[in-house]
Amino acid sequence: MFANEPVCIDDLEEVAQRVMPSGAWGYYDSGANDEQTKHDNIHAFDQYRLHPRMLRDVSQISTETTVLGERIRTPLGIAPCAMQKLAHPLGEQAMSGAAAEHGSIMILSTYSTTSMEKVMAQAKGNSYWMQLYVYENRQESEKLVRRAEAAGFKAIVLTVDAPVLGRRLVDARNKFIPPPHLRLENFMDPEVANAPEGYPPGTEYSEQETFGAVFGSNGDQSLSWENGIPWLKSITSLPIIVKGVLTAEDTRLAIQHGCAGVIVSNHGGRQLDGALATIDALPQVVEAAGDKIEVYLDGGVRKGSDIFKALALGARAVFFARPALWGLAYGGQKGAKLALDLLQKEFELTMMLTGTRNIAEIDESYVYQPTQRWVRYRPTTDANGKKQRQLIAKL
Repeated sequence: MFANEPVCIDDLEEVAQRVMPSGAWGYYDSGANDEQTKHDNIHAFDQYRLHPRMLRDVSQISTETTVLGERIRTPLGIAPCAMQKLAHPLGEQAMSGAAAEHGSIMILSTYSTTSMEKVMAQAKGNSYWMQLYVYENRQESEKLVRRAEAAGFKAIVLTVDAPVLGRRLVDARNKFIPPPHLRLENFMDPEVANAPEGYPPGTEYSEQETFGAVFGSNGDQSLSWENGIPWLKSITSLPIIVKGVLTAEDTRLAIQHGCAGVIVSNHGGRQLDGALATIDALPQVVEAAGDKIEVYLDGGVRKGSDIFKALALGARAVFFARPALWGLAYGGQKGAKLALDLLQKEFELTMMLTGTRNIAEIDESYVYQPTQRWVRYRPTTDANGKKQRQLIAKL
């Protein structure tokens, strides 16, 4: 254990692993299969180098930016993560307090162990978004959307990379099951979940809560661009952000279907192992987006320079989850705020050392990018029927 306060995200990770039960740690830390994509998310940032400029007046810098037309203090936000009471008894309530204190957007998971109303009570006017899965019984998803609207969330973040759950070997080995005392409060009756005196004695698991607790088993595997986005737009006026986009093709479809933003994400490497790291996927998404849709990124962010690189490559905001959870495990709201502060200060330091004074000045010219690390081909045939390969992408 550290004699003094952790000074970087790696320090927080070390502390969190020591203080959390092994099952909870494994649930948060695990990736899919061999965890290639989970590790690539982190290490891919190291393949991008910075191009600093000197003798710039950096005595006054600002990290203010706009997201969905709203001015925010920082482009650093908290990505959705389920069951945060595994890390600390106050869970999402403490995380919300940290995000509000820092001036960050927080995206709340559907599978929160704290009700959306309790989370919003800590928001202090900050812009929070609600993450959503679409279930076979879409009425259950609709209830969540309408409840989120009523609670004051500013956007719906639709997760699209989990028609089924990825195979997480650590969870399988640990036979991880959420502790029975944790409740998924977004699936409970709001009056029960938000009762000031706590749950009434003998409160049973509701049918909806049991439904929600069966992770991945009730997801709508028929969900598509054609039947999903129009349906969601028909039940809410909130902006729709699609989380889990890694390609130019899907970015163009998000634009076509009137979405407000896309989050370049591979679910923290917890779904399709072998998918591109998010920083590597970002440029093609940004190019396809143009000025028609906002682009955000999550996955692998561990340093302030990672935030800078993502913004330079075209992301408007950057989200992170695991480091915030490590901070939560370390010290509740104070620890989660520490995680935000560490990344914020590192980001500001990177800005000053590269000679950038505001977010608008951060662009692609400040980053050296690796070239032609991957190529993609499309099988074709020539006029004589001979099989050929057509190069369609270089990354």
